[in-house]
Amino acid sequence: MRIRENLQAIQDHIQEACKKSGRQTNEITIIAVTKYVTIERAKEAIESGIIHLAENRTDGFLEKYEEIKDDAKWHFIGTLQSRKTRDVVNKVVAIHSLDRKSLAKEIEKRAEKRVDCFVQVNVSEEESKHGLAVKDVIPFIKHLENYEKIRVVGLMTMAPHTDDEDEIRRVFRKLRQLRDDVRSMNLPYAPCLYLSMGMSNDYKIAIEEGATHIRIGSRLVGQ
Repeated sequence: MRIRENLQAIQDHIQEACKKSGRQTNEITIIAVTKYVTIERAKEAIESGIIHLAENRTDGFLEKYEEIKDDAKWHFIGTLQSRKTRDVVNKVVAIHSLDRKSLAKEIEKRAEKRVDCFVQVNVSEEESKHGLAVKDVIPFIKHLENYEKIRVVGLMTMAPHTDDEDEIRRVFRKLRQLRDDVRSMNLPYAPCLYLSMGMSNDYKIAIEEGATHIRIGSRLVGQ
């Protein structure tokens, strides 16, 4: 199926989820995850009207960025190694995987301007997942107060691989509650307005629970 048709189906599902949860569709940013597809397929996504693209590995990101550059708004969604931060930080509109002080230091050192960052949270507490424990998020964000190049625009998480919709919903809801807690602190450097959560298999649930940025790969651009 062509990307344009995939996008239409996803937009229809977004509309349904927003209607169900009393939200507006313009609150949702669709991010096409292009890590498993070719540069040509990524370009097709742009031609289909998708503005936001994401990669999770530095090499894959740089390869596509060199071909596409500013025709897309780039997001980095994977674990970013500190030593590779300089290759990425000034080419993206957002980093979705800020989860440690060493990375924050590298962003502060390498960024030419303030960078929008999502703090990654391991809500489900799975050993296989990166991210901060829920209890460590607010202390970590407070630690970032003097980092002039970092703006914490939101939180990010990944749901567990399960068919248990209630468990998926619980994870997303917990992230939303944590986001609300951070936002209520009224920190100028951490407005924490957004929630990056929901992928191909669970983005409708994520939207119902408050997602603002959904990261979709196979359902949108294919394998």
